[in-house]
Amino acid sequence: MRLALRDFTHILPTRRAAILVAAAAPVWLLAFTSWGRAVAIAATLLLAAIIVSDLLRLPSSSALVVSREIPGTAGLGDSVEGSYRLESRWNAPIAGTLFDAFPRELRPHQPPPEAFALPPNERNQIDFEFAPAKRGSWNLGTIAARVNAPLGLIQRTIDYHPADSITVAPSLRPVRDYQLMAMKHSLREIGVRTTRRRGEGRSFSNLRDYAQGDDPRFIDWKHSARRNKLISREFTEERGQSIMIVIDAGRMMTQLAGDVPRFEHALSSALVLAAVAANGEDRIGLMVFDETIRAYIPPTRGKGALRSIREALISIQPVFSEPDYATAFATLAARQRSRALVVVFTDLIDTRASRALIANTTRRESRHLHLVVALRSDALFSAAEPDVSRGVDSLYESAAAEELVLARSEALQRMRMAHVAVVDVSPATMTAAVVNRYLEIKSRGEL
Repeated sequence: MRLALRDFTHILPTRRAAILVAAAAPVWLLAFTSWGRAVAIAATLLLAAIIVSDLLRLPSSSALVVSREIPGTAGLGDSVEGSYRLESRWNAPIAGTLFDAFPRELRPHQPPPEAFALPPNERNQIDFEFAPAKRGSWNLGTIAARVNAPLGLIQRTIDYHPADSITVAPSLRPVRDYQLMAMKHSLREIGVRTTRRRGEGRSFSNLRDYAQGDDPRFIDWKHSARRNKLISREFTEERGQSIMIVIDAGRMMTQLAGDVPRFEHALSSALVLAAVAANGEDRIGLMVFDETIRAYIPPTRGKGALRSIREALISIQPVFSEPDYATAFATLAARQRSRALVVVFTDLIDTRASRALIANTTRRESRHLHLVVALRSDALFSAAEPDVSRGVDSLYESAAAEELVLARSEALQRMRMAHVAVVDVSPATMTAAVVNRYLEIKSRGEL
């Protein structure tokens, strides 16, 4: 076997070789006599012969081919399955370990190396899982295989540089969960109050048994008296309307809600809302903004709209800047000429931000119907609860938090008084609340 010089830069003795050398070293204590010196030299030559023999049987850098297979696209936080494909091109067994330099954005907690053993000229597959922790497009890292010589005294590191990558998009798991529960008629388990798309339009649909939560105004008293039980009327709701999802990517959306920023909760709820609206044949559009417009997709219909929205959200991250509501609403007014339901995912704590949002959602000349989804800061509301046991300083902190909560409540109340629909909700329960309000607006024919 011919070894190139560069091959030796990746060849190292193992721990086993070090132990063997250390075990043989005491033989040189006998070197003060002629026969002892001969024994020490013979032992050293034997040890060197064993190591060289193991080196000569070490698999070459071309003896093993390793590739990595993963999906091209994955959802944020989803469990993604991948695999390593190993192919032996060596006429002897190959044993070793695999190391993978995955980006931390994909694998925050690096797993231990994968051990493998391949018979001569055989193939094998090692499966693994990971959960992407950040959206974006990522080039995957180098794979390294550390293969051992037959006696385990020498090892070689073989590097592989596959040109593979993965795109991490907002997860569609909440959308699939919603669709599955809708098929099973079990949406009440996640807080959605109705599974039927009942409308209050001018077109009567049919009669059905009254169900708890139905609007009493829709009870058909004539048929109820005739059948001796409550009967509700259903109406065909209007379809083909425009829904604009507007997401604030500014400073307040960078705050954590659990393990992820509130921005991620907004994206998850926005995708579910888009899926529900698309299923109802509404046109769905998107705008993301901070101090500038980060993304704009005009309303379109069908599954393609949901796909376009998801792709647009892949690379957008919230930033530590103040949202420019005036620019956002001016852009929306200029680009979206027909009436639409504008669902704004945001939060407002300071007076300046709340005034700007109120001014733009309550403008008389606005042709749109606004629904403001105010993401509540659970930590702030918790801090507003006084706790004497934590000392006097905690009371000052509680007072400051309570003042912010009160200012926020007043801002939301001003919007409600101006007939702006408001959903004030914790990020953890936001999805069901937003879907409920959307269905309520549709059922009442407000749009």
